Amino acid sequence: MKLILDHFPNLNKKQIEQFSMLKLIYEDWNQRINVISRKDIENINLRHIIHSLSIAKFIKFKNQTKILDLGTGGGFPGIPLAILFPDCNFILVDSIKKKILVVDNVVKELQLNNVTTFCSRVEKLDLKVDFMVTRAVAKMPKIIAWSKNGFNQKSNHSIRNGIIALKGGNISNELSSLENLTILPIKEVIDNEYFIDKKIVYLPAKLTNS
Repeated sequence: MKLILDHFPNLNKKQIEQFSMLKLIYEDWNQRINVISRKDIENINLRHIIHSLSIAKFIKFKNQTKILDLGTGGGFPGIPLAILFPDCNFILVDSIKKKILVVDNVVKELQLNNVTTFCSRVEKLDLKVDFMVTRAVAKMPKIIAWSKNGFNQKSNHSIRNGIIALKGGNISNELSSLENLTILPIKEVIDNEYFIDKKIVYLPAKLTNS
């Protein structure tokens, strides 16, 4: 918990309790349904929770913002962000039923009233959101295709609605055909060697809707 508080010191009592519960909840569920590797579960605060929350170092979502987590897997980055932004609405989507089963139970145990889940492919859902967040799901061109026409046209932030993707490794090839990208190395906002090759990639919706 200290690791989370070091980077996000302004959490309230409820948020601290929820983040404190997360590791225990995932350890329990991971014994039944494996959604996180054993190595990662031991380092869940850094490799999953802080990594997810790094998006908050790029943008502070305003109240009532609607955010879709594409391919949420075990609930990342959606669940940590839903704890951090309790007045925003999060939609967590994954096509694998067992993963959504885990997410639904984590949401229930944390009493996260701002989270809705769908077991579906995102392109089959008729949803309009402000931002789409994603982590280690697919290359950007495929994410763009899946998100096409899925954004609200009115933007309430200093940046336009769009895709915010957590990426790792060498991503130059998958981004080479894209323009108007913003790339933030996570190491610049969270000083930890784990994030040395990890980045936040933002693409505004006007490109994804074209």
